[in-house]
Amino acid sequence: METLFLDPTLILIIAAFAGFFMAFGIGANDVANAMGTSVGSKAITLKQAIFIAAIFEFLGAYLAGGEVTNTIRKGIVDPNLYADNQDIFIIGMLSALLAAGTWLFIASQKGWPVSTTHSIVGAIVGFVIISMGFQAVSWGKVGIIAASWVVSPAIAGTMAFFIFLSAKKLILDRRDPAQAAVSLIPMYSFFVAIIIGLVTARKGLKHVGLPLSDVEILIATGVFGILVAILTSVLLNLNKEKIKEHGVESAFAILMLVTASAMAFAHGSNDVANAIGPVSAIISVASEGEIGSKATVSPWVLLLGGIGIVFGLAMLGGRVIKTVGSKITQLTPSLGFSAEMAAASTVVAATYIGFPISTTHTLVGAVIGVGLAKGVEHLDLKSIGRIVLSWVVTIPAGATFTILFYVLLRFIFGV
Repeated sequence: METLFLDPTLILIIAAFAGFFMAFGIGANDVANAMGTSVGSKAITLKQAIFIAAIFEFLGAYLAGGEVTNTIRKGIVDPNLYADNQDIFIIGMLSALLAAGTWLFIASQKGWPVSTTHSIVGAIVGFVIISMGFQAVSWGKVGIIAASWVVSPAIAGTMAFFIFLSAKKLILDRRDPAQAAVSLIPMYSFFVAIIIGLVTARKGLKHVGLPLSDVEILIATGVFGILVAILTSVLLNLNKEKIKEHGVESAFAILMLVTASAMAFAHGSNDVANAIGPVSAIISVASEGEIGSKATVSPWVLLLGGIGIVFGLAMLGGRVIKTVGSKITQLTPSLGFSAEMAAASTVVAATYIGFPISTTHTLVGAVIGVGLAKGVEHLDLKSIGRIVLSWVVTIPAGATFTILFYVLLRFIFGV
């Protein structure tokens, strides 16, 4: 095992701090973005959003995110290139975490919903460029990742558009919308539960020692969907008089408890590895002296990430929540539900097939989709323009900050 520039214990402590900072940024931006429609439509409060996120982000990461993670995200570079220079690899991973966390912190302060995936990808690109040169970067992979910000919003926006139109036709425009809501909203919650159940059963249960066959998966998800639909129906019937008194939107507010949970789960399954991947890579090198494309995720790393996410959401999440929940278009619970259902479906389906997309871009696209369903005049095009600009600069910003941190850390530690 190569002698490292610092005692391994000190390296782990520094990595834990950098990982917490990155997780804080994820909570302040990505998780706030995921909860923006629920809080913005006043279906749930910020405190409720924090509670839901704390539970379902962790469940998504553990059950559907995997027990191993990519050490360098999305195959941007072969980590074995650093096998003979582990100090540089550790410095690079620390720089990438600090850089991505810094960009997420700045974006959150400005209220810009940006992609965690693109932030860490840009950060790692910066590390590879300064340590190995431009030729070491897999630019084809970077191009595919960068292009995903067009694909995912388009898919989610289209889906959200049609989900809202279906809710409008089947519930909102009916002669007795309150009764229609009580009767039909459980159907929507059934489909949300099926989506979550499928990805959990397919990708997650193997990790906890419960591998299922395809037939067993279909049966299990069907039963889960029915149970969630029954629970939703019970909640709606218990609040039937309240729904009639306060209007049909209050029924969708109840449903959004389901979709907010689904969105948090979807985010956990898809994006949490952005924070824990580099930390796991550092741990692997510091404790075992090995650099590989995959690393085992320690339970304490998941816990650290979970705590950082909750802190970030609680302390700095309000600005991004405001952007997503009210600045793009004014949301009602029915619009927020349609956006969340479309975004959760898109993210979970992408996780299921292994297609890399951004939760942030997906949900923003879904919100734009429901805004279009109301009419283009209901969209704040200036806010959308600022958001898109922040997306474009995220990868270059991550790369630039990494180069700065890399130079600084090498100077501090004399590497």
